[in-house]
Amino acid sequence: MQRLAKHNAIVKKLSSAKEEPTPLEKEIGRIGRSPSSDAEEIHMIRKLKSGEYRLYSRKVEPKNGRRRNLGTFKTRGAAEKHERAVQFFKHG
Repeated sequence: MQRLAKHNAIVKKLSSAKEEPTPLEKEIGRIGRSPSSDAEEIHMIRKLKSGEYRLYSRKVEPKNGRRRNLGTFKTRGAAEKHERAVQFFKHG
């Protein structure tokens, strides 16, 4: 949480500045973000000990603090395909 708070303070400072930030300040503003985080793309596919892949819900269930199991697949490609289908169903 502290890291996120520091990151947000730096980003707020950078966004409020009227002058162009230095390259170092630009790099600091990107700490903790992957290229996909801008698109809210969070993959919840994990590889199991058995070699299969399991797709989990992005949200944590409040009653038990765990993510919902959305299926187990033999290949990562199959899990990604199902994840796209779930997102299409939710938003389509």
